[in-house]
Amino acid sequence: MTMLLTSPPDGLTADVHAAATGLPGLDPDEAGRVVAGPVLTGVWPGANAADLRLRAAETAAALVVEQPAYSRLAARLLAVGIADEVRDQGVTSFAESVAAGHAAGLLDDRLALFVATHAADLEALLDPAGDDRFEYFGLRTVYDRYLLRHPTRRTVLETPQYFWLRVACGLSETVADVAAVYPLFSRLAYLPSSPTLFNAGTRRPQLSSCFLVDSPRDELDSIYERYAQVARLSKYAGGIGISWSRVRSRGSLIRGTNGLSHGIVPWLRTLDASVAAVNQGGRRKGAACVYLEPWHADVEEFLELRDNTGDEARRTHNLNLANWIPDEFMRRVAADATWSLFDPKDTPELVDLWGDDFDAAYRAAEAAGKAVRTLPARALYGRMMRTLAQTGNGWMTFKDTANRTCNQTARPGNVVHLSNLCTEILQVSSDDQTAVCNLGSINLAAHCGPGGIDWDALAATTAVAVRFLDRTIDLSFYPTPQAASSNAYWRPVGLGVMGLADVFFTLRLPFDSTDARELSTRIAEHIALAAYDASASLAAQRGPLPGFADTRTAGGVLHPDHFPAATPTRPADWAALRARVAETGLRNSLIVAIAPTATIASIAGCAECVEPVVSNVYKRETLSGEFLQVNRYLVADLAARGLWTTRVREAILRADGSVADVPDIPADLRVLYRTAWELPQKALIDLAAARAPYVDQGQSLNLFMAAPTIGKLSSMYAYAWQAGLKTTYYLRSRPATRITQTTVSVETEAVACSLENPEICEACQ
Repeated sequence: MTMLLTSPPDGLTADVHAAATGLPGLDPDEAGRVVAGPVLTGVWPGANAADLRLRAAETAAALVVEQPAYSRLAARLLAVGIADEVRDQGVTSFAESVAAGHAAGLLDDRLALFVATHAADLEALLDPAGDDRFEYFGLRTVYDRYLLRHPTRRTVLETPQYFWLRVACGLSETVADVAAVYPLFSRLAYLPSSPTLFNAGTRRPQLSSCFLVDSPRDELDSIYERYAQVARLSKYAGGIGISWSRVRSRGSLIRGTNGLSHGIVPWLRTLDASVAAVNQGGRRKGAACVYLEPWHADVEEFLELRDNTGDEARRTHNLNLANWIPDEFMRRVAADATWSLFDPKDTPELVDLWGDDFDAAYRAAEAAGKAVRTLPARALYGRMMRTLAQTGNGWMTFKDTANRTCNQTARPGNVVHLSNLCTEILQVSSDDQTAVCNLGSINLAAHCGPGGIDWDALAATTAVAVRFLDRTIDLSFYPTPQAASSNAYWRPVGLGVMGLADVFFTLRLPFDSTDARELSTRIAEHIALAAYDASASLAAQRGPLPGFADTRTAGGVLHPDHFPAATPTRPADWAALRARVAETGLRNSLIVAIAPTATIASIAGCAECVEPVVSNVYKRETLSGEFLQVNRYLVADLAARGLWTTRVREAILRADGSVADVPDIPADLRVLYRTAWELPQKALIDLAAARAPYVDQGQSLNLFMAAPTIGKLSSMYAYAWQAGLKTTYYLRSRPATRITQTTVSVETEAVACSLENPEICEACQ
């Protein structure tokens, strides 16, 4: 946007008129009337031009259900307000913005010197049209949570484009580097994760998203040392995954005192309080996920931690929960066999084993009579399903598949013990290794038009993204030595995607169609090839990762090799890549991971990661407030057919954003615009399974079921395991629903029904 809105309060209508000019679907005169009119009739004492403009932006944003273009109008008004606020601080250039942040103690010396040295060249890179790409929700999120603010006045010191350029400079060594990555940010084509956006170029550049902390040893000092690690990591915006499988169970003898252990629950209560206390400076809540293997004797109490009933002294409300499940458990569920629970004090070897070695050790422990107790495997599985249905927690993650396909587990003793907070990171961890991952995601919507995917642009973006993700490893501040040493040794990164639903809408592909699955898989393969090639180029320039000899790749194994049923569409390119990697090695042990992207997708104005939309019209609640969202693709299609009428809008609103039962909407659109609740979940699992050969870490796969039952869930997660998924994430259900099968006997019966008669499972049809 080239116009500059600086008129006084009585010129607000002209401001809105100017901001609406050129926006498809908006008449500037009408916009001035419906947006500025209500604001001017309610002017309050002391209101100035900035106040009125912000109120006008909020008024416009509330009209997005009628016309999505009002979101862009609101963003334009907000952008002008931000520019005014920055100018009021005496900042009129990018160099002055960085200097102001440096003087306020926010930005580091390296960044300040780099910008001062190259001020003119950097200023020339600024894209004046960049702010026009934001939707209101995205820009408001950037304004409220990401732009640098003066520590005492709390006024912003940078415009959105200064922000993107500052992050680019914070990650760069040369102006040419900045010129490569800044345009991707400005076009919203690729965005790094929130910690990188928060902290690039600052005095504490903690740029990593995820930390995987191994289980404490079964010792008091080790447990408290883990609390301290989690607090330090969470302080700097890291999401935490931590295993607790080594800590002894309830009733276990404590030889030093001749007393009996209270088990893991009291320790997790303390961890829960610590996570709540460290809230990442108020920018987002502290968050952690605890992983437990299902042979641990406290597993049933673990599954109750998030319940809303029962003994409050044995509940945690801030921790997320995940089951770290070996194949042996799932096989016994399928066979309706018994399952044995052990005290890890008696079977410490089980934590560090997987696959055939785990199976043998587990059965040997049973034969030796070490089990604390046994129960039907389906009873415990049913309890897992009930926890998922009631809380969305207790995520199903699969230990053996994660280890079998991990590039870091070539050497015995290197074991993946858990995933991260969002289940997309799978790396080895140990007492002295805290796994780390730096994340970023490509906006697929920015690489797709009516004619299809721009494959060359997608490969180019991937190459730049990998280079800058690798750079974060060297620039990042590590809150613990365990994280610093692990990340330097393995150099993993996690490149993901967002906006897959936008691609399907653009290309008219129903989410559960064969064409959609084939395109999704082709995109994943294309990104993987480009990403591995970029890592090989970095290895040629700077050397392979220090731990390369410990990777499966060093032995000639690439991730797709773990999936013999996969059929790459570009076999010649894979062969060439294999030859190149044999010569140069890789700079990064792991490269691809599909993270949730909840915040950065909002900034980019696209659908989250690889998920379908949850509604065509909905309210989004964040730390920045409440925002109405509307599916602009649906609106454009209906408007083109003359169907975006008051009656249709009201019908969609009454249906909570669903178009499935709106008779005025043609059948082809009702199929295309089904929400996550209306799609068969088998399709989501199949899409993820088809992508899996080209995702060397994991995928944050939410599954959706409005009214979950034990039977449906049992079949769905068994299907996910059989399909070869490494992890799943939340079970999303409608807030008002509650599962009705609550007793063990009914749970077991429902599990049996679903597993023995999978064809009747609605979830997987």
